[in-house]
Amino acid sequence: MKTGHVGLNVTNLEKSLSFYTNIFELETIRECYEEGKKFAFLGHNGNVTLTLWEQSQTEFSKSHSGLHHLAFEADSIEIVQSMEQKLVNMGVKMIYQGIVAHEEGSNSGGIFFIDPDGIRLEIYAPLVMGTHDHSHTDGPACGFF
Repeated sequence: MKTGHVGLNVTNLEKSLSFYTNIFELETIRECYEEGKKFAFLGHNGNVTLTLWEQSQTEFSKSHSGLHHLAFEADSIEIVQSMEQKLVNMGVKMIYQGIVAHEEGSNSGGIFFIDPDGIRLEIYAPLVMGTHDHSHTDGPACGFF
């Protein structure tokens, strides 16, 4: 089996839809704005990657069981760097500054940031982090926030 898609509860569909389509260049495959049933299916080439469901009243909380963070894999570190610049220019809240290795001695790493509902996101590239340090003493960069 493989992951089919990820569904996220959001507080404001329009705001989250704008965020995810602008950052990840996802297309809207299907959406509904009927009161009490607002949702959007996002993806590429008609394949759903992410679904947004407007049914939350509060931001994401790491103190509850469930999603820890959502990670997107990029093909190269150059793509991660360009995404970092895009996020900074958009004023997105970053968890760490710059690209960080997943953990000491790791060959992968990325950038970590927050969506409009406080959901933690990551964009990383594998096997390319030889010159980036892991500067976090509380575990892997994608572990404890």
